Amino acid sequence: MPLSFLKRLQTPKPAPARERLHEVAGRTLPLRIVENDRARRLTLRIDTGGRGLRITVPPGISAREVEHFLNRHQGWLEQRLARVPDRPQVRPGIKIPLRGMPHLIVHEPGTRGSVTISQDENGPVLIVHGDRRHLGRRLADFLKREAKHDIEALVDKHTRAVGRRAKAIRFRDTSSRWGSCTSDGTLSFSWRIMMAPLPVVDYLVAHEVAHLKEMNHGPRFWKLCKELCPDTDRRKDWLKRNGGALQAIRFEE
Repeated sequence: MPLSFLKRLQTPKPAPARERLHEVAGRTLPLRIVENDRARRLTLRIDTGGRGLRITVPPGISAREVEHFLNRHQGWLEQRLARVPDRPQVRPGIKIPLRGMPHLIVHEPGTRGSVTISQDENGPVLIVHGDRRHLGRRLADFLKREAKHDIEALVDKHTRAVGRRAKAIRFRDTSSRWGSCTSDGTLSFSWRIMMAPLPVVDYLVAHEVAHLKEMNHGPRFWKLCKELCPDTDRRKDWLKRNGGALQAIRFEE
């Protein structure tokens, strides 16, 4: 009897996410169907930048019920996706922001693959050297290096202010969030944040460092966040309004 009672107390393993493609508004998007024991109804969300869809469902929901739910919300999806900017592919001749400042992409073949910052009569320039086929990857790698340089310094500043240390700092290309903090003190950031103005980068780092002390979004968390970054509300709003456009830029070939 005691053993069977303990078995009933064990937390069940979450069901693996189901993944497939979904056609909507002329786009083919990856769709993740995630079962959550705490969910009481089906919820649908669009990933930042319109890069995918996610449905959270209660346990036991059938594929047919999910399909009916999607059909009922097809109009809502089409309206929301119409507001999401197209995903422009980085290429020579277009501009992408670096620390909030638009930079023209220029390709110079025949030299070792690297990215350098320059200036011409029209403004800042990002010169991408090497094979044209690797231009997107080289720009992504460049942004990762810039993120590492700036964000590690900001983490050091804010962790000293709160009296906590980060276990590790990681950089990823995440579509659902700009940053995160785990319970063991690992901070993660999307390297795309380097396209935002530096005050917004500073807010994001302050936000995640504040989680080293407050693993929630309660009043004490926001109080600490504003102590680290007094302009939190305005910078948070900037990211909410403009983040989708940054997430929409395609660096993959």
